[in-house]
Amino acid sequence: MSGTKDEDRKASSEWREFFWNPRTHELMGRTASSWGLILLFYLVFYLFLAGMFVLTMYIMLLTLDDYKPTWQDRLATPGMMIRPKGDQLEISFSVSDTESWDGFIQNLNTFLSPYNDSYQVQTNDNCPPDQYFIQEDSGEVRNNPKRSCQFNRTMLEDCSGISDRFYGYNRGQPCVLIKLNRVIGMLPGKDGQSPYVTCGAKREDSDKIGPLAYFPPNGTFNLMYYPYYGKKAQVNYTQPLVAVKFLNASLNTDINVECKINSNTLAEGSERDKFAGRVSFKLRINDK
Repeated sequence: MSGTKDEDRKASSEWREFFWNPRTHELMGRTASSWGLILLFYLVFYLFLAGMFVLTMYIMLLTLDDYKPTWQDRLATPGMMIRPKGDQLEISFSVSDTESWDGFIQNLNTFLSPYNDSYQVQTNDNCPPDQYFIQEDSGEVRNNPKRSCQFNRTMLEDCSGISDRFYGYNRGQPCVLIKLNRVIGMLPGKDGQSPYVTCGAKREDSDKIGPLAYFPPNGTFNLMYYPYYGKKAQVNYTQPLVAVKFLNASLNTDINVECKINSNTLAEGSERDKFAGRVSFKLRINDK
């Protein structure tokens, strides 16, 4: 028993001596100068790594342009989106139940507020239509901020929310706004032909959709709104819209609608990318 206690005391003494040896003044087997050299090595090492990281980031930032992406994927065709979106791109409401479509009206009013004619006149230019609004830089001198063309809310006519503040939802003739996603430098048409939107029902619902009306006429995104130069360079840019009005859609049934962009420069979307140049949504109009 005593032998075991002596061994325990010896082991404890060796551990304490390893942690701090008063004879050699060593802490955990190293003298103060040895610890100092190790700490100095790691200090220099991590400072070197931090310096390399800062230098790498600095060189990378020198290659970036504040106004235009240095590298930009060449999108064959940009995506599209609708307003109001509803839940999961589904617009469902009852004509007789104002609460079912009141949220859509508020969504459209909020979205269209920057398009008010009074605001557009103050911030943007009245551009000649059917031609690109090119604003090139002069060498190293940047032509910023770049100007933008007016897209007035009244251009949406029956779907502007001005002549009909309910956008047709109270009569079962809803308006849906369509926008083309922004791509810097994109030229979506040539020979003065603007891209335009067409909508239709999926094959199984072709007899349910009824006639459609487009605003502006023919559902065009006029060339004067292109090219887009980026949010920082073109601070007042107003994205063009196309409104689609469903004049006599079937009631109390789901209608699967697809809208797509038509252009003589943009490639048609492929089955591999179902969101390229098109948007699909479900429309249901109930009479009660």
